[in-house]
Amino acid sequence: MSHVIVIAEAGVNHNGDVARAKEMIDRAREAGADVVKFQTAVLEQMMTGQARMAGYAIDAVGVEESQFDMCRKFNFPLEVFAELREYAEGSSIQFLSTPFDLLSIDALHTIGIRLWKIASGEITNFPFLRKIGRLREPVILSTGMCSLGEVEAAIEVLTRFGTPRPGITLLQCNTDYPTAFEDVNLYGMVTLGEAFKLPFGYSDHTQGVEASLAAVALGARVIEKHFTLDRNLPGPDHKASLEPGELAELVRGVRNIEAALGSGIKLPNLRESNNRSIARKIIVAAREIVEGEIFSEDNLAAKRAGEGISPMRWEELIGRKAARNFKQDEPIWI
Repeated sequence: MSHVIVIAEAGVNHNGDVARAKEMIDRAREAGADVVKFQTAVLEQMMTGQARMAGYAIDAVGVEESQFDMCRKFNFPLEVFAELREYAEGSSIQFLSTPFDLLSIDALHTIGIRLWKIASGEITNFPFLRKIGRLREPVILSTGMCSLGEVEAAIEVLTRFGTPRPGITLLQCNTDYPTAFEDVNLYGMVTLGEAFKLPFGYSDHTQGVEASLAAVALGARVIEKHFTLDRNLPGPDHKASLEPGELAELVRGVRNIEAALGSGIKLPNLRESNNRSIARKIIVAAREIVEGEIFSEDNLAAKRAGEGISPMRWEELIGRKAARNFKQDEPIWI
């Protein structure tokens, strides 16, 4: 099985603090994540002042205000992302950020971003998809809130304007924070892969790591998971995020499942082959057998005894004459 990409989604869990964002980069690398990802937005381009907060965000923040006012507290100006990318490169972890408007795409492309994560909310945004498509670069497309037809339409726009179809990875996602397990629908992830013949993965908004690990077992090539330095920090996404130790647990679990899935070829490996003579039975004498005696159901037995004839040759022996004397429990040889 090829390497599963684990994206540590820092998002806006830095709460507008550059030092905290850099610490998150460090913690993501230490946890073993392949990618650390943020979110980039020019708020005036992303939303109007009248855009409402989601219910989960109201619950997490504890106050209802406009979405614009809430996001303003956690949003970085565009120039910060060049600094964060450079810091991530120095920390030997890949840097990504999800754009939420056309200006943010330009800003991220200018600093060298060449892999594009498209959030679920942009999957019906034609001008946005067209701009990404024209870059002709790989795309990871989240599909929260989507029907299969909407996913198909987004893929059509991306590929029509230049995105190489083999460069698209589809992520199953549920746009609720935290996502209830009964709403995860991991089989929907498999459906995406089968329907579009594209690699697939899972953007996990549940609490804990179980859903992500199950996704890897079902064939996910990418796992994206929010993380935070402290779930008690204020902000809309902290409560649905892993803390650094939990992120490390997720990465360890993903790597173990990768190893456990194997090649799919059903053959004994070297270590278990060495145990064949210990665990498997051979044909032995059930009692003393004298030379010339006919082998029968009464004087043969299948027991663990070491090297010998497999009991799968039982019928081959029945009715034959013993070529010599055999003691009880002695392996039968012919």
